[in-house]
Amino acid sequence: MWNKNERQGNIDQAKGRVKQAVGTLTRDDRLKVDGQVDEAVGKVEATVGRTRRKVGDAIARVGKAVKR
Repeated sequence: MWNKNERQGNIDQAKGRVKQAVGTLTRDDRLKVDGQVDEAVGKVEATVGRTRRKVGDAIARVGKAVKR
């Protein structure tokens, strides 16, 4: 299940792709760059979220193994 960082990162990536497309259609270079930045930030945030989730899952598995 996604955590808030993964979810927000995916939203930011989508927002960035939309901005880039609109910037291309309107020939607005600034909007295209804003979209690229949003997409990059979203990728980082999603990666951080995925990493946090995996670390949390690993800790939970270790905790269960210790209880046995």
